[in-house]
Amino acid sequence: MGLELEEKLRRAVRGEIGFGTAARALMTMDASNYRRVPLGVVAPRDADDVAATLAVCRELGVPVVPRGGGTSIAGQATGIGVVIDFTRHMRTLVEVDAEARTAVVQPGVVLDELRAAAGAHGLTFGPDPSTHSRCTLGGMIGNNSCGAHSVAWGTTADSVQSLTVLGYGGQEWRLGQGWEGGPADLRPLVERNVALLRTGYPQGLPRRISGYAVDALLPENGVDLARAFCGSEGTLGVVTEATVKLVEAPRARALAVLGYADESAAAEAAAGLLSYLPLTVEGMAADLVRDTAGLPRGGAWLFVEMGGDGAGEARARAEELVRGADALDGTVVDDPAGQRALWRVREDASGTATRMPDGSEAWPGWEDCAVPPARLGAYLRDFRGLMGAHGLRGTPYGHFGDGCIHVRIDFDLMSKEGVGRFRTFAEELADLVVAHGGSLSGEHGDGQARAELLPRMYGDELVGVFGRFKDVWDPSGGMNPGMLARPDRLDENLRFEVLPREPVPVAFGYPQDGGDFSAAVRRCVGVAKCRSTEVGSGVMCPSFRATGDEQHSTRGRARLLHEMLAGEVVKDGWQSEEVRDALDLCLSCKGCRSDCPVGVDMATYKAEFLHHHYEGRRRPASHYAMGRLPEWLRLAAPFAGAVNAAAKFPPLAALAKRTAGVAPERTLPVLARRTFRQWAAAHLKGTRAATGPQAVVLWPDTFTDHLSPQVGQAAVRVMEAAGLGIALPEGKVCCGLTYVSTGQLDRARAVMRRTLDVMAPVLAGDLPVVVLEPSCAAALTTDLPELLADDPRARRLADRVLTFAQALERYAPEWEPPRIDRAVVGQTHCHQHAVLGDAAERRLRERAGLTGELSGGCCGLAGNFGFERGHYEVSVACAEEQLLPSVREAGEGAAVLADGFSCRTQLEQLGGVRGRHLAEVLADGL
Repeated sequence: MGLELEEKLRRAVRGEIGFGTAARALMTMDASNYRRVPLGVVAPRDADDVAATLAVCRELGVPVVPRGGGTSIAGQATGIGVVIDFTRHMRTLVEVDAEARTAVVQPGVVLDELRAAAGAHGLTFGPDPSTHSRCTLGGMIGNNSCGAHSVAWGTTADSVQSLTVLGYGGQEWRLGQGWEGGPADLRPLVERNVALLRTGYPQGLPRRISGYAVDALLPENGVDLARAFCGSEGTLGVVTEATVKLVEAPRARALAVLGYADESAAAEAAAGLLSYLPLTVEGMAADLVRDTAGLPRGGAWLFVEMGGDGAGEARARAEELVRGADALDGTVVDDPAGQRALWRVREDASGTATRMPDGSEAWPGWEDCAVPPARLGAYLRDFRGLMGAHGLRGTPYGHFGDGCIHVRIDFDLMSKEGVGRFRTFAEELADLVVAHGGSLSGEHGDGQARAELLPRMYGDELVGVFGRFKDVWDPSGGMNPGMLARPDRLDENLRFEVLPREPVPVAFGYPQDGGDFSAAVRRCVGVAKCRSTEVGSGVMCPSFRATGDEQHSTRGRARLLHEMLAGEVVKDGWQSEEVRDALDLCLSCKGCRSDCPVGVDMATYKAEFLHHHYEGRRRPASHYAMGRLPEWLRLAAPFAGAVNAAAKFPPLAALAKRTAGVAPERTLPVLARRTFRQWAAAHLKGTRAATGPQAVVLWPDTFTDHLSPQVGQAAVRVMEAAGLGIALPEGKVCCGLTYVSTGQLDRARAVMRRTLDVMAPVLAGDLPVVVLEPSCAAALTTDLPELLADDPRARRLADRVLTFAQALERYAPEWEPPRIDRAVVGQTHCHQHAVLGDAAERRLRERAGLTGELSGGCCGLAGNFGFERGHYEVSVACAEEQLLPSVREAGEGAAVLADGFSCRTQLEQLGGVRGRHLAEVLADGL
């Protein structure tokens, strides 16, 4: 079947066809608890491709699942049969008609792309789920998505004017208002069940997403076929084009943030704020907030956005609301940057909620029940009581103004007993929601998580109508079977069933996951923030931004690792070439460690995988060359002049690069004729034993020592000017970074242990260790204690590490840096962003009169990555995403800052610009 299906699809479809291991593994899961394995994946180029795919599948009796961004939380976007993936093509924004306030879109258009185009006309698309930077319009229509602004602009169904839909049976429907254009048997079905349709749906619910919206076909509701189709979760047909309604966007917005004692108090207050006509009324509690700075007093908050024709009007309306609200405290934020920062806290909650305060796991499944807003406070109290009765924990948050609650609960989905409790709780919670007049789903749809329980909400008779409604559109049952009508059980197809029950042997300690690599991989819940291409949204994930390919996103790699552990689709374990290839373009930037809401650390997972993959096997040449760079540089140091001369001779340089696995487009770095250590030995002389409150140990990292000693020299001059006493370690030290990034973990541990031996005298005291190279500082801070968890010295050294700016701020707080008074441009090092933080660097730049912001993203060189053969194009694309444009646009005389050796090398080789460490810029001003 699989081979015949693939061959026929390849003959019929112009788009990409994927039946390989990686293509299937990437589509087994969405952002839910569920997993289904597809036969293959089709990325259609146009509607004709969709029709051809449906025709082949219909001929062979193979089911079809249309899929957008794959951020569904109820399981409806999991693979079965053939997955039609709309994230690669069919992403055209056909038209924006500002006068009619409509837009015509293909299903793969990402919401933020539509909002940006509409924004040029002062318009926007009302529904805005927290996944707005990666969710697609097709997926939003399938789920009837809502978002934070639904109190003002409703659900996706409220914003859809007409749809073009292809049916599994080969039909093409053009759905709008009126019976014309839809399946012929719909009207008789509705007319036979008018009374039931009028009485069977709960009333007063702005967020009723559960079930099929058959009542939209009642005459008093306008017989709206497009609205009835919304929220059908891919079970009726495939949308190929949609005309959607746009709304006027407020010219200015202000955010009122109200503090309450707890989320129940906030919930009680939410409905009373609707009379102020807000754009949003969002609620969340303290245990979901990583940093409460800027928030008013309280244990829970309501975020209430007000609009206006100007900033003054928006602020006045927000201040009026704060005065009228019965809150503990309140504040108004009207600057755009401050509002974005607060909204980012709320949007990341879908990820941060997957971890309880003690670090234990929490899962979706009862993610978005909704009740009438006036009943939300009472419902929350009963809900918490039910969780307590089952020994479960979770923190509600979400769309309080619409009565819709999100929550992740610490279900045990790994054991038979835990799954049994999951089912019992789901059944009892469904009854509780119905008792409060609510909907089992208020945003994400029923999928597999709740569809089985729809009879508790609607009764058997109306659910029977749902089945017949499905059959009118899809009599063969080929569209996304197991969802909505005749659903799979809510405790089937759980994605955890296939994972190993015992921890697999690994090299890293995974302290946040109990030493369990499987638990570390489970961190990825699929919210797909790594698929965002929004500029300024962080570092993660540079290779996805460059390629747009799911397997090169953090989520895609985590999915492949999950399937590797499962052993069903990816059968070769650590020897899997599919996993290796997906990880090959991971730059080990560690951006996901900070930017992923659940703290996935793909750089560590990549190192772990490479360690096992090449165990006892020949490695790529680049691992021997660049992975062991510290060793080669020490050997070459006495012959630096000869080595540099050879590197300038094209035939020899080409041979060296070919032998070492270096990209031919790259220029080999120049070795220092005099290492930093040699310079320091002469300069520091008797200061090796520096002591006192202002003494520090300066770490002579490999890059500073052999490739950019001028950085170390500048740092010494600045720190001496600040009154710091400086010592270097007595012997050779190395953080092990290059060994870790190439997965040579046994050698990395040996190098690290030798380093700890050398550092023993330092660790016996209390001197800080200043590290100039951000990637080395990050390796010492994270990789060292996680690889040598059994050696307490590793943790002690990690805790001593300071960056250049941190050392000056902490040990020379009264020192005033020289006034440079220049604009700066460049990039914050990705490891600085992800691991170390750059607050001290920002403050130091400000004190020195260095103005302007550094760009985000990744330089694309990333240590050995950009030098390796086969990575050059992606490396360039990463640099062109933010770094190189920011440098080109800089004014004349701007200082180009780049604290990392890789960043400076990329700037020089691709931009012809000399980047400088902050220490160098300050040293020039002394």
